[in-house]
Parts: sequence; C-alpha cells; structure tokens
Amino acid sequence: MGQTFTGLLKAVRARTGQGGTAQPAPTAALRLCGDYLAGLNGSGPLSDARQTRLVAAIGSLTTATGTDGLFDALLRTGQRALEAEGDAETRLALEIAMEATELRPRSKGAWRLRGGALDALGHRDEAAQAFERHLELQQNPAAAEDIARRITTLAEQRACLDEAAALLPGEDGTRLRALHNAPAGQARTDFAETVRRRTAEGGGTADPEVRRLTALYAAHRRLLDRGRMADPLLGGAEPVGVGALRRLVDGRSVCLVSGAARIAGEEREPGSRLGKLIDGYDLVVRCDSFPAAAPRTDVHAVTLRGDTPWTGPSWDRHTGTRLVFGDSLPHWRRSLRARLVSGAQDHIGDASLRHPLDDPALLGEDGWGPRTGTAFTVLRLLDFLDTADRLDLIGFGLPGQLLPREQDWVTGRATHEDETEMRTALR
Repeated sequence: MGQTFTGLLKAVRARTGQGGTAQPAPTAALRLCGDYLAGLNGSGPLSDARQTRLVAAIGSLTTATGTDGLFDALLRTGQRALEAEGDAETRLALEIAMEATELRPRSKGAWRLRGGALDALGHRDEAAQAFERHLELQQNPAAAEDIARRITTLAEQRACLDEAAALLPGEDGTRLRALHNAPAGQARTDFAETVRRRTAEGGGTADPEVRRLTALYAAHRRLLDRGRMADPLLGGAEPVGVGALRRLVDGRSVCLVSGAARIAGEEREPGSRLGKLIDGYDLVVRCDSFPAAAPRTDVHAVTLRGDTPWTGPSWDRHTGTRLVFGDSLPHWRRSLRARLVSGAQDHIGDASLRHPLDDPALLGEDGWGPRTGTAFTVLRLLDFLDTADRLDLIGFGLPGQLLPREQDWVTGRATHEDETEMRTALR
C-alpha cells in the first residue's frame, strides 16, 4: 500500500504542477487530495472499504482526460469522500464541491455535493442554500424529491430550535439557536444537556414548559438522526417511532419471553402449558438470538455490541416489529443496512428508539452502561410508554437472565410472581 500511495502522490503532484509541467486541472482540489493521501501514507493497509473507494477515485481523477471527463471524475471523487463519512473526508468533499461549483456554476451535481458536505459538517443554513440552488437548476422535480425533503427537514430543525430557545432565558436561548449550525454530535449533546438542566431547575416534568422543551428536543433529535438516512424504508419495512410503538402496545397484553434454554425447551413441547400461556398474549417480545423453534415473535429487540456490529449475522427471522438498540449513530445505521433482511420485518424502530435508557426524550437515566441487557432495555421502554394493559416477564426469574441491578429493579416493581409459570407481572 505504501508503494501505491507513493505512485499516486507523484501522479497528483504532477497534475498540479508540483512535479513538472502541469496539465489543465482543478488544481486546488488535487492539492487537497494529495494532502489527504499524504495523511494516509504510512498508516498501514486500508481496512475501510469506503476509504479504499475514495483512494481509487482520486487515482481516476489523476488520469481523467477532457474537460467533461475531468469534471465528472472530480464529482465522483467528492461523492466518494462524502460517503466515507470521516471528518477529513467530509471536509475534502466540501473543498472539491466548492471548486466544482466555481468551475461550473450551473452544475446540478456540484451544488448537490456542496449541500451534502455542508449538511454533514453541520453548516445547515449554507446547506439549505446549496440545496435550493440545486433545485433551481433541476428541471425534473421528481429527480429531486429527496433534496426537497431535506430542505424541509432542515427548516423543521430550525423551527424546533427557535421554539425551544424562546422557552429559555437570555444566553441559553441564543446558544440553543446556534446549534442549528453546529456538528450533529454537538447539537445532540448540548440540546440534551440543556433539557436536563432546565428539567432540574424547573422541578421536573410537572412544569408545562419543561414538557414542551422535552417534546421539542425529541422532535429535533428525530429530525437530526433521520437526516443522513438515504433509505427510509430499510429492509422493506416501515420505520416506527415512539408514537407508533406506543399505539402498537396500547391496551394490549404484552409478555417479554426469556431466551433461557429451559423456557425454549418447555415452549417447544407440543401442547405445553407454557406455550399456551405465551400464545395467549396479544404481543410476544423476544430478544437477541431467540430460539429457532420459537413459534411466534411479534416484537424482536436486539442490542448492537462490539466495535463492528454490522458484521454480525443477518436478522432473517420474521417478526412484526424489530427494535435495534445501540450507539454510535453511524454504527447503528450501518448495522441496519448490513443486517436487515428484506421482508423479515414489517416495521423497524427508527433512530429515536435506539437508546431509550439515557435519551432525555425518553427515560433519560444515567448509569446504565454498555453491559445493560436487551431484555431490560426493552422492558424499561415498554414500562415507560405506559399503555400496555398487561406487562409480564416469562422466565426472567431463572439464573443469569438479568444483571443484579436489573433484577433489583424488576423485583421492586413486580406486582405478582408465579414460580410455577415462571411469570412476573409488572402491571
């Protein structure tokens, strides 16, 4: 790889005039590509396929000929840089897009790339302007529906922040408005911290302004998290948020079934008492790698774990609704795209449901670490929604099904325990 980088660097420098007579080219973008390659040189083999595609695109850019061919190669390189999602790559995409719009001010692709890069870096007002310029140049409205939706989303994000800022005094409101043009991670963190602080100062959610601020945070968070997701119907499923999940469980009996071997064995037996008990509930919830012989799963919850959760097995067992818990947001999105199987779920929980325990828009509790079990997470979420007519646990009294702290929480809130049926009722 070192030799490959060396040759590519020489090609870039030659094209920009640093190694001899320069050919006509977008020299500023090429110099930036050279700087990017120099930063990668010596870092060892590339392990990220997106970076590999970007390096290949830079290579094609150095050999492109003709005015049109060179410009097309420039846009492809910018798009590959944007797809790589890293900070350095996104800034490279923006620099390429800026040079592209200067070279061809009426290029739809250049303005779209510029808007996408600005959006990814958190410069949302400038992104909206670039997207609007793309729409002005786009003569086929159907081809730009996603851009029109993105402009609407950016406007809705600003409206949420403006209304939330009006609920806060002085500089707090000013700082909140400024988050519209902050990186997404900073916007999430700072808005969440503002909600926590205002909730503590206001005496909790009994204060109507605190409730409204929390609702605005939730709306802004959903808009922010959904923004980079290019495929809203992932795996052929309809995304569901907090409201849709609440409606799903409203007035129904719900059981959360343990994945313990004993439960799986008894449920598998023909005519078993446990199997009939579970089948009597309106909604059956199972977690993670539930038994292959499980006859029915209405809701499947799974937690992403490890550094590369997108490399895990596909979720090919059919379920009505699949909830995927995990951070970080890019890992969560990538995992869904990699592991969802078309037709294996009717609904998929959206980003607003991906970490309910510490999300201020939901439970907002600190102290639950990465070892927290999927079963406990989905249990707390269902309990928080507070619309199920009945919420029972099946088999969670068995050893090893819950962490000690999780078990203490369940024990403290159980309304009834039946050891014969291995059932714990929470309501």
